[in-house]
Amino acid sequence: MILFKKLLFLLMALVLNTVLTYSATQDSTLIFKDDNNILRIENGISIFKDPSKTLTISQIISRKFEYLNQKVPNLGITSDKIWVKFTVENHSRAENLMLVVAQPAIDSITLYRLEQHKLYASSKLGKFKAFHERLVNNPNYIFPVKIPKGGRETFYISISSTDQIQLPISLGTPRVVLVNDNNKNILFGIYAGIIIIMILYNLFISFTIKDSSYVYYIFYILFVGLTQATFQGYAFKFLWPDSPWLAINSSFLVPFFSGITTALFLKRFLQTKVQTPKLHIGIDLFVLMYFLALGLWISGQHINSIKCLQTLALLGSLYFLYVANVIRRKGSRPALFFLVAYTIFLLCVVIFVLRNFNLIEYNLFTSYILEIGSVIQITLLSFALADKINIYRKDKEQSQEQALRISKENERLIREQNIELEIQVSKRTEELQNSNATLNLTLKELKEAQSQLVDAEKMAGLGQLTAGIAHEINNPINFVTSNIKPLGLDINDLYDVIQKYEELDPDQDIREQLVSINKFKKQIDIDFIKTEINSLLSGIGEGAKRTAEIIRSLKNFSRLDESDTKPVDLNEGLESTLVLLRSTLPPFINIVKDLQQIPLVECLPGKINQVFMNLITNAIHALKVKENPQPEEFIYISTSSEGEQVKISIKDTGAGMTEEIKQKIFEPFFTTKQVGEGTGLGLSIVFSIVEKHKGHIDVVTKVNIGTEFIITLPLNIQ
Repeated sequence: MILFKKLLFLLMALVLNTVLTYSATQDSTLIFKDDNNILRIENGISIFKDPSKTLTISQIISRKFEYLNQKVPNLGITSDKIWVKFTVENHSRAENLMLVVAQPAIDSITLYRLEQHKLYASSKLGKFKAFHERLVNNPNYIFPVKIPKGGRETFYISISSTDQIQLPISLGTPRVVLVNDNNKNILFGIYAGIIIIMILYNLFISFTIKDSSYVYYIFYILFVGLTQATFQGYAFKFLWPDSPWLAINSSFLVPFFSGITTALFLKRFLQTKVQTPKLHIGIDLFVLMYFLALGLWISGQHINSIKCLQTLALLGSLYFLYVANVIRRKGSRPALFFLVAYTIFLLCVVIFVLRNFNLIEYNLFTSYILEIGSVIQITLLSFALADKINIYRKDKEQSQEQALRISKENERLIREQNIELEIQVSKRTEELQNSNATLNLTLKELKEAQSQLVDAEKMAGLGQLTAGIAHEINNPINFVTSNIKPLGLDINDLYDVIQKYEELDPDQDIREQLVSINKFKKQIDIDFIKTEINSLLSGIGEGAKRTAEIIRSLKNFSRLDESDTKPVDLNEGLESTLVLLRSTLPPFINIVKDLQQIPLVECLPGKINQVFMNLITNAIHALKVKENPQPEEFIYISTSSEGEQVKISIKDTGAGMTEEIKQKIFEPFFTTKQVGEGTGLGLSIVFSIVEKHKGHIDVVTKVNIGTEFIITLPLNIQ
C-alpha cells in the first residue's frame, strides 16, 4: 500500500509538473561568458510539437513556440517530432564552441542556427547512422558551433525518439567539454569494470560449485550492465558501431532481456516454485507480458511497446519485492538479501524518475544514480549467493555429523546383530541343506514327469499315426479279402473242368465225353469265370499296390533308420505326412498344395516330419472347433526357397488366436484344447526342433480369419 501511494504521488507530480511547465511565450536569452565552465541551457528553452512530422525548418521559424520553465527539458515518451528553440549570446573570449545534447537514446537529431536572419543547418545525426559518421566521436550528440565574440545566435533542434525525451543541453569550449566527457568516461569505465569483474567472479564460482543459480545471475548482471551501457550510448559506440538496426532496437531489446533474466534469476535464486507456487505463476505471467510487449515492438508500435515495457518493469519490481518479502517471512536468508538489494535499487529508480520529472536536480550523481543502484544491488546479491554457499556448507557439515552418528550407531547394531546372525546362519544352513535335498528329489521327480509327458505326447502322436495307418491300410486289404473267396470258387470250377478232361477214357466214345464236358462248361459259364478271375486279380493287385504306397509313406515319414542329418526333399516329407493324415480329414476340409521345386535341406527327416505332422494336425483341429465353419474350409501348404533358406507355410482358415494366446503357444504344457485332448507339448516340441535346425518359426494369426505358421530353415545347419 505504501509503494502504491508513492507511485500515485509520482503520477500526480508528473501531471502537476506538466501543467506548470508551459507558460506564455517568453524570450529568454542565455549568456555564455565563462569559457572555463560549461553553460547549461536551463530555463531558456521553448518547444514546439509537430504531430505530423512534416514541417520544415522554414515553416517552423514562423511558428509560435511555448516557453518551457524547466531546468532540464523532459518531454516524456511521444510520437511527435519535437522542435527546441533557444538563443545564446557569447560574452566570452572563445568563438569555437561545442553544443552537447547528453541524451544518447534519441533516434534522430538535427541542429539549425539562425545568425543575422541567415539559416544554417548542421549534419543530421541519430542512431539510424553508423557511429563513425558522427561529428565528434562521443556517445552524446555533440555539434561544433561558432559564435563570434559578442555575437548572438538562435538555435533550433529537431528531435525524434521512441524512448523518453529528456534534454540536458550544455555549451562550452572543446577543452572543457572533452574534460567533462573524460570524467564521465572514467566513471562509466569504473562501472563497466565492476560489472565485468562481477561476471568473471560469479562465472568462476559457478564452475567451482556447479550451481545453476550463478548461471542465471551472470546473465542477469550482463543485461543490467548492458542496459546502462545502452542508455549511456556506450553500447552503440563500442559494441555495435556499424549496426544502426541494433542501435535503434537495443533501446527495447536490451531492457526486454534484462527483465526476462531478472524474472528467471528470481525464480531460481528464491526457489519460488517450491516456496510460493501461486506467486511463481505470477512471475511466469510477467514473462508472458514481456513477450506481448515484444510483439508490439515487432508489429511497429514502438511507442506503445516502450510504455508497456516501462510499466511492466515498474509493476514487476513491486511484485518481485512482494514475492521476496513473502519468502523472507518464512525465514529465508537469500530472500532477505534480495529484498534489501532490490529495495535499494528501487529507491535509486525513484530518484532517477524524480530527476526525470525535475523534482530533483539533474547533476553528476543523479545522472549516474541507476549505475550506482545497480552496482549496490549486484554486490549485495553476490553476497547473498556467497551466503548461500555458507548455508550449503553448514547443511553439509550437519548432514555429515548426522551421518557419522548414524554410522556409529549402525556399527554398534551390526556388532550386536553379528552374533545373532551367526546363530541364525547355522540354523538356516541346516534348513537349506534339508531344503536342497528335498529340491533335488523334487527336481528328479519333475524330470521324470517331464520325460513321461514327452513320451505321452509321442504316444499320442503315435496313436494318431497308427489310427491313420490302420484306416488307410484297411481299404486296400478289403480289396484282397473280399476278392479271395470268389476267386477261390472260380478256381474250383476251373479245377472241375480240368478234372473232367483228365477223366477222359480213350476206350469210350470221345465225342460223347467232350459233349458232356462242354455241357458242364456252359453250366458253370466258363467265359464269365475267366473275366471275373481277371477282375479279381486286378483288384487284389491294386490293394497290394496301395498298401505298398502306405508302407513307403510311413517309412518316409518316420525315417526310423536315419538318426543323422542328411539332405532331404521336404516336399516328399509333406506328401508322406498328408497320406498318413488323409483319414483324419473331415469332408469339408480341402488341402491346397503349392509345392515349388526347392533345394534339398540338410536336416533330421523324422524330426522335420514330426513338425509337419503337429502343425497340420493343429490346423485340422482349428477348423473343427471353428464356431461358424463354412461349407468348405481350406488348409494351404506351400514351399519356396529364398537364397540359402527354405520357407514352409502351413495356413488354415480356422478360428485363429488372440495376441495373448499367440504369446504363449510355444510354452510347454500350454494348450487351448479340452482336457484330455492334448498335453500342450506339441508346439513346444515343434519350436525346439526348428530351433535345433537353426531355423525360426513365425506366426501370423487373426481371430475368425485363420492362422499361418511360416517355418524358415537354412539349407545347411553346419
